[in-house]
Amino acid sequence: MAREAAERPPEETLSLWKREQARLKALVVDRDTEAWQRDPAFSGLQRVGGVDVSFVKGDRVSACASLVVLSYPELEVVYEDCHMVSLTAPYVSGFLAFREVPFLVDAVQRLREQAPGLVPQVLLVDGNGLLHHRGFGVACHLGVLTDLPCVGVAKKLLQVDGLENNAQHKEKIGLLQTGGDSFPLMGGSGAVLGTALKSHDRSTKPLYVSVGHKISLEAAVRLTRGCCRFRIPEPVRQADIRSRDHIRRTLGASRPPAPKQDRAQPTLCLLWS
Repeated sequence: MAREAAERPPEETLSLWKREQARLKALVVDRDTEAWQRDPAFSGLQRVGGVDVSFVKGDRVSACASLVVLSYPELEVVYEDCHMVSLTAPYVSGFLAFREVPFLVDAVQRLREQAPGLVPQVLLVDGNGLLHHRGFGVACHLGVLTDLPCVGVAKKLLQVDGLENNAQHKEKIGLLQTGGDSFPLMGGSGAVLGTALKSHDRSTKPLYVSVGHKISLEAAVRLTRGCCRFRIPEPVRQADIRSRDHIRRTLGASRPPAPKQDRAQPTLCLLWS
C-alpha cells in the first residue's frame, strides 16, 4: 500500500482526467462514417493501421510506441514507426489513454507529415473502446484525437456494467465453434458494450471487440475477423512484434521487453471511478 500511495496521482489530476474523458466522450461517433464500412466486402478499404506500446522489463518509464500500416486485404506491412518513449503518467485502471495515447497520436502525426498517402483508413487498438468504466476507453480516446475510425480489440473481458467472466460467460464462450462466431456483451444497463468474437478457427479464447470511433460495432467485428490470420488481428500483432523487436535492437539483451501481461508495469493498479 505504501508503494500505491506514493504513486497515486493527485486527486486534482484524477479529476482533470475524468473531466477530459467526459469532454472527449461527447465527440465519439459510434456509427459507420465511411462508404467502405457499409460494403460487405469492405470495398475501398486499402490501409489498416495497428498500434501498440511495449514496455522494457523492470522499467516503469521506458517503452516503445509502435504504429504499423498494413495493406488490405493482403495484410502486408507497408509502413512502420517505432520510437522509444519515456512515460510520464502512471498506470491507473480506466485511465490508460493518458499514459499511452499521446505517443500514439505523435506517431500518427509523423505519418501524416512524412507519408500522407499511407495514413490508415482505420486503426485497430490493443484495448477497449466503449467497453469501459466510463464508456471512453483508449480506442475512443485515440480515435477522437486523430479523427480516425478506431476499433478496440481486447484480449480479456473488462468487467464493467455487470459483465463478469463467470460460469455463464464461459458457457457462452464454449458455444463459439468456428472463426467468426460471436455473442453480444450486454451490460446490466441493457446496453450492448461490445462483442465477444472467436477470431480464428483454432482460437480457444475470444477477443472483446468494441467501438472506438467513427465505426459501428457490426463493422468493427467484421473488420477484426477479416484481419485475423491468427487469434490477434494482424495490425495489432505486427505492431506488438515490431515494438518488441525495436526494444531488443535499441537496448540489447540486458534490457529485454517485458512480458505482455506486464503492460501496466508494477505501478498503481487501483480502479478510480
